[in-house]
Amino acid sequence: MLARFLVAVAAMVAVVAASNFLVQFPVDAQLGGVNLGDILTWGAFTYPVAFLVTDLSNRAFGPAKARLVVIAGFAVAVVLSIYLATPRIAIASGTAFLVAQFLDISIFHRLRNGAWWQPPMFSSLVSSALDTVIFFGLAMAPAFAGIDALFGMEDSSLAFPAPLLGIGPEVELWQSLALGDFLVKLVLAVLLLAPYKTVRDLVLRRMPVAA
Repeated sequence: MLARFLVAVAAMVAVVAASNFLVQFPVDAQLGGVNLGDILTWGAFTYPVAFLVTDLSNRAFGPAKARLVVIAGFAVAVVLSIYLATPRIAIASGTAFLVAQFLDISIFHRLRNGAWWQPPMFSSLVSSALDTVIFFGLAMAPAFAGIDALFGMEDSSLAFPAPLLGIGPEVELWQSLALGDFLVKLVLAVLLLAPYKTVRDLVLRRMPVAA
């Protein structure tokens, strides 16, 4: 049990630290004439895995220990993000992470006795929406541009204009990135149901599962 708990903590740390770094880099590619850099950062593809780790921890250990996984992952990831990202990214990521993951745990626990796909699906969708709002509001919005300046660093906001999702009306780039990020989270919430069920069926059935 302890070994699996430590694996969950390590997985959470790895996912969040990697996402803190990758969220700074727009996807430099074209798709159907659309510049994906106006829509997505690479962090959009890694961060949703954190919800998978949280949901599996919740299923295996219960909500109390799942919160410990989140807290432990958060503490180490924030320290790592100091070296991997700007202070503004670290603060935004940490705030969004804690609030969204705790909400995910609460929703998952309320639905845990339903069909196997309902807890991870609905908890991830709702929590992902909140996570996107908090993260991009703090990390990219001009209202919080002074955070990096307090640490003697260049402003990291992405407030210059860009077409919404690469094809719509002009908005601030961070708004397009936020919408693209959330759409990716919606897709991955569905795709990650398969690994969730696989791990749940093949691994967690070998150990007592929390009620």
